[in-house]
Amino acid sequence: MALSEHNTLAAHLRMLPDPRGKQGKQFQWWHLLLIVGWGLLCGQKVVRGIAEWAQAHAALIEETLGEELPRVPSESTLRRVLRHIDVALLEVQVGQYGQELAALAPCASFEETGGWEGQAVDGKEVRGANTHGAQLHLVSIVQQDSGLIIGQQPVPAKTNEIKAVPALLAGRDLRGVVVTGDALLTQRTLARQIVAQGGHYLMVVKRNHPDLYEDLRLLFAEAPWGPQDDRVSYTTGGHEHGRYETRTLTTSEQLREYLTWPGVQQVAQRTCTRQHSLGAPTHSETTYAITSLSRRQANPRQLEHHWRGHWSIENRNHYVRDETLGEDRCQVFAGQAAVALAALRSAILCLIRSQSWRCVPQALRHYAAHPALAWPALGIPFS
Repeated sequence: MALSEHNTLAAHLRMLPDPRGKQGKQFQWWHLLLIVGWGLLCGQKVVRGIAEWAQAHAALIEETLGEELPRVPSESTLRRVLRHIDVALLEVQVGQYGQELAALAPCASFEETGGWEGQAVDGKEVRGANTHGAQLHLVSIVQQDSGLIIGQQPVPAKTNEIKAVPALLAGRDLRGVVVTGDALLTQRTLARQIVAQGGHYLMVVKRNHPDLYEDLRLLFAEAPWGPQDDRVSYTTGGHEHGRYETRTLTTSEQLREYLTWPGVQQVAQRTCTRQHSLGAPTHSETTYAITSLSRRQANPRQLEHHWRGHWSIENRNHYVRDETLGEDRCQVFAGQAAVALAALRSAILCLIRSQSWRCVPQALRHYAAHPALAWPALGIPFS
């Protein structure tokens, strides 16, 4: 992925305004954030670890940042920065950084996607902060094929994802995009907003919409009724994660005039059959969905690609941040610190993904072993 000096993480951190007064400033604001990002990229998971890592590599930091850095900042300094930063502006810069990387990321073939860019939307709790009563919940947008995070923001207090996701999508150009979400986000207002912004949706239907669910179930339960039956299927499968899996996606346009859902064109049934070994008992699960994509715009194979691609937000974002980057076990909760660290972890994950690392822990080990190489990755030349 070809990057310029203008779409590096350092360049975006430099855009953040300094909230401090004129007196008593010893460090440049963006340098402090950059050191936090550098520590995260080198595998440190908590603020104390980042501060200790910085002290252990003081000579390298001073050599890289030069005379502009009077000394290596202490743990208390880094904590104050994270507590008082404007997280809304930080999220904007991290989101722009992710979008710039996503624009350069390789995409799956037209045959698989139909030419649509899949973007998955979902929320996650930051359990480490929540253990202290902070109740931090985030919603994110992830480019399905690359796993890059192109938008994230906290869910306001006393609300939920249903209200937070429309705000996250507001103002975005969704032309050429199909937005996917879980059953909680299958909402008429959200479907209407996505279509109004030029995009398409693929929404899972479960029993929280009983009438809609029953309409879809009855349609696909009926036997073929002759030449007017327009149901078309695509089957794929393989051996992954220690199990054999077969997936069949069947679509129909029969209900598009009947349903009152905004912009709906097709309905779909997806049956997934799993077994842990050949000859072992099988487990089958059937789910349903609606989409604003017509069959001309997306056939069953392409809808299956986007449906399955939705789980990239869980497998390549939430799980990695929780388990590899230590987000759930980080006990930071004061002020804006937990949200700021979550945003910086998203940025570091985007950076690693943009460098085509197949294994995020391997990337962290690499930069921990060669911390000088982490500076150019962030956008700071190292001689």
